[in-house]
Amino acid sequence: MRRARTNSRTFFAALVLAALLHSLARPLQAQTVDSLLDQSYHSMYNLQFDDALKSLEQAKGLDKDDPLPWMAQSCALLFREFDRLHILTSEMFTSDERFNARSSHSWDPASRQQFEGALNAAEKLAQQRLSRDHNDTRALFALTISNGLRADDAALIAKKNLNALSYTKSAENYAERLLALAPGYYDAYVATGMGKYIIGGKAAPVRWILRLGGLKGDQDEGIRELKLVADHGHYLAPFARILLTFDDMRHKNTADARKRLASLSEQFPNNPHFPEELVKLDRPGISTGQ
Repeated sequence: MRRARTNSRTFFAALVLAALLHSLARPLQAQTVDSLLDQSYHSMYNLQFDDALKSLEQAKGLDKDDPLPWMAQSCALLFREFDRLHILTSEMFTSDERFNARSSHSWDPASRQQFEGALNAAEKLAQQRLSRDHNDTRALFALTISNGLRADDAALIAKKNLNALSYTKSAENYAERLLALAPGYYDAYVATGMGKYIIGGKAAPVRWILRLGGLKGDQDEGIRELKLVADHGHYLAPFARILLTFDDMRHKNTADARKRLASLSEQFPNNPHFPEELVKLDRPGISTGQ
């Protein structure tokens, strides 16, 4: 009888221990690569770059063959540099003349090295996955966005327009392959939409020459694709909404700009740029477009 009672206690203790371990493991299991990517992008738009990069280091540890944490790291580093250099402001985007007259900038050297290292790692892992499966959508998405980030760097920081156009072309090619396989990857439209918008703002002879090289410029089409990202995208939906806000301000669509900025400010309360842009809407000379 005593042995049976002892065995019963041992069995009960084992059950309690197993339940405790299971309860402790659940938070760890919940931290998937995708959930960490979500956390990282939210922190990035909130200008909490250290938190964003910390989440991505965790994501890398969960799947060493996944290119998306490296791609997202590149994105966070680029946005950190945009913030340091005050690049993502409405002043640059409110007219073609202002955009074409933008200044070139220089990266913080350490951040530049990290950016290139993360991009190279993302592209290497993505190409390895494509060598095993040429329809790997995760790899195609990583290459689409990585080339888009290189284009943004070349266009908005270095002001190397030809390099930017070359990366834009590569991003569009990968985006077309991806969207043919998986139309739900709406974030990919950022790469195509932004390129069409910028090229569409160039003079007609320049657009004609670029079209011969396979680059299409159409600002209306670019806006349509950015709206797809804003409405249905995932990681890059806030970025698309920022770009659409600048276009609203450019065309004096104050009501739409105000609505988008208020939503962004509510979603990312640690980012002071959205309230700052709201203040600009009340300055003389800006009125609601119809």
